[in-house]
Amino acid sequence: MLPRDTTADARDRRATVAVLPVGSFEQHGPYLPLTTDTVIACTIAESIAAAYPVQLLPPITISCSQEHAAWPGTVSISAKTLIAVIEDIAASLRLSGVGNLVLVNGHGGNYVLRNIVQESRGAMALFPGTHDWDTARTAAGIETSSYADMHAGELETSILLHAHPELLRPGFETSDHDSGPRPHMLTHGLAPYTASGVVGRPSLASARKGEDLLGALTSAFEDYLGLF
Repeated sequence: MLPRDTTADARDRRATVAVLPVGSFEQHGPYLPLTTDTVIACTIAESIAAAYPVQLLPPITISCSQEHAAWPGTVSISAKTLIAVIEDIAASLRLSGVGNLVLVNGHGGNYVLRNIVQESRGAMALFPGTHDWDTARTAAGIETSSYADMHAGELETSILLHAHPELLRPGFETSDHDSGPRPHMLTHGLAPYTASGVVGRPSLASARKGEDLLGALTSAFEDYLGLF
């Protein structure tokens, strides 16, 4: 999941757009690894890099996961630190002639990424957007809604079943949990709404759905290249 390009490869590609996977290091129930969001962001970014002339960057693996702090293993950084890291990466890319950066986000709690992109004034984009996820969910036949399928559910489990099945542990088939409304999650975190850390129906996941999700997202990225 790390780029294998040499400096010669980067020179020959002459990319003007870089893709930066942004994941997290947080609980994903008893059957998915703490690195799940990073794995998903890297999987999407690698598929993009295989299909389009972009520079693939290594991932940011720890981000804003404060809502998962009740579970062991979760590690977070502050929003201002994440902003500073991305701003430094973008500045370094500009020095090497790559003026545009797409943040491939794998963690829904990274709300601050929207502000970073907004403030870049056309030099950054955030992918996948809500529309991209909705379209991909439909294309893959995901049965649960995006709200009900919030964490370690059908979508995330499907992507790992397709791309990295060796990372799953037993238990996803019997770990479905409907949290219902989560009105105060920003204040109190996810713990009041799930004991296991799961929100969704991972029992519905399949490798086929994961493959279709990835294909739909890769196709959707073409529109983002046209932004720059």
